[in-house]
Amino acid sequence: MPDIDPDADRTKEFDVDTDALRNAWAATREDMDALATEYEKGGWETLTIAAGDTAPEPPDAGDEDRFGLSHVIPDNRAEAFTEAHAAGEFPRYDVFRNEDDGWVFVVTVFLDPDSETAILIAGTYERHLSAELAQAASEADEMYTHVQTLDGTQLGSFRHDDPEKFFPGADAVPRDE
Repeated sequence: MPDIDPDADRTKEFDVDTDALRNAWAATREDMDALATEYEKGGWETLTIAAGDTAPEPPDAGDEDRFGLSHVIPDNRAEAFTEAHAAGEFPRYDVFRNEDDGWVFVVTVFLDPDSETAILIAGTYERHLSAELAQAASEADEMYTHVQTLDGTQLGSFRHDDPEKFFPGADAVPRDE
């Protein structure tokens, strides 16, 4: 077992990691805004939300019928999300993702062509926390996104028929027998 020096000052290491993650999160939000601008130029109404927290929820994390990425959004965005979500069916979606230092940065775009409404949500989570969800989504051949407030109020959910967009290569991961 390696010796751990309790007096070692690793502040600079943490600062570098924190700065890199902060920069990656800022870039993710900028990408979301740029995507929204492109949709707006095409005549779409857009709603952009940076989630305060995003968590992968495998089926055994709670309710068996609920799994997917869960985004916690700020209360001041809840009403706008609820109105936009209720305005359409959102049969189309796209996922833009990047990884940095064990973290996944994702922008999910939910599209309703009939109302020309696009909801864009940015989130980030630790990659290692998504393994069970990736496996469950691959086996079910579907994926969900859930949106809620910090107090647990469920605002809406979306079903996705292609988990590969969220977890590239998940089918290639060996399964426990």
